[in-house]
Amino acid sequence: MRSTKITALALGALLAGGLVVASPAASVADDRPTAIVSLGDSAISGEGAGDYEAGTRGENGNWCHRSANALVHRTAVADHTINLACSGAEAANVSLADTTHYTEGSQARRLIGIAQQYRVTTVVVQVGANDEPAFADTILDCIAEWFNPFGAGCRKKLRTEWPQRVAAMAPRVEVALADVRSAMSQAGYADGSYNLILTSYASPLTENMDATLHGPQGCPFKLADAGYGRTEAVPQLSEALRGAATRSGAKFLDFSRATEGHEACSGGGDSSTEWQNRVKVDPWAWVTGGLDAIGIHMAQESFHPNARGHAQLGRCVTEFVGSGANSARCLVGSDGNVHAVQ
Repeated sequence: MRSTKITALALGALLAGGLVVASPAASVADDRPTAIVSLGDSAISGEGAGDYEAGTRGENGNWCHRSANALVHRTAVADHTINLACSGAEAANVSLADTTHYTEGSQARRLIGIAQQYRVTTVVVQVGANDEPAFADTILDCIAEWFNPFGAGCRKKLRTEWPQRVAAMAPRVEVALADVRSAMSQAGYADGSYNLILTSYASPLTENMDATLHGPQGCPFKLADAGYGRTEAVPQLSEALRGAATRSGAKFLDFSRATEGHEACSGGGDSSTEWQNRVKVDPWAWVTGGLDAIGIHMAQESFHPNARGHAQLGRCVTEFVGSGANSARCLVGSDGNVHAVQ
């Protein structure tokens, strides 16, 4: 009993004297440089923004087209910006599944190593359009309808199919998000210690194009089909992704109207005001990708945000992260720039 009293008195004296014994965890500062990491498909890899990383320009079959101008590199929220996204990726390619796309394996698995090397504060995911919605194939189908002057366009069929497609996509995106969380957990992160953001997609098209010349100008779509895409299909895709984010506990950033007024061919004969590419054929794809470039790879930059678009989207991501909000929309403000609006 006497020994216990002495020990208690000694501890009291030490605490009164200002000596505080910290726990081992509290005494270790995480001095790793911070990073924001992007995962997903072409819309976030930087497809269409040019200046692609060597090794992702078709070399040895890798067409990921990760751009130095990609939106993640236009953010200002961390010391380092890291892009793991790959053009054409599906949700499974983001997940921890044993998949290979354009020679590259799971993006979430690679995230583990990045998250161990850096203190990752934000993970931005943009994926889903290449799953059941088959966005690229849908674009091609609508282009084919433009060449048929007697056809009704693609919108009638899509109005019937599209809601089911986006609904089928959502569970796949949820699996990918759960695997991203698992990857971060394996790297030693607790839920809530970083931002996990799912974004939707910006509409590449608008019905507000030159009524007669928009096809030859690089946007071969019936105006009504383009209007359907902007006002119905893209918003429905966005809402399905919002639901996936909510059910996964991720933050959500709505890009659906982010390039409004700056879509492909919205500038008529002047494309300098546009943030989305028109039909774009890249003959240099032959140089880096060889014969493999024949076909879609020569035109895969078409109808993706260009470098100007990515700069604006990166601005919005920066504002969103800084706000601490759980959801927001990226909208063009009166200053002509895109802002995160809650």
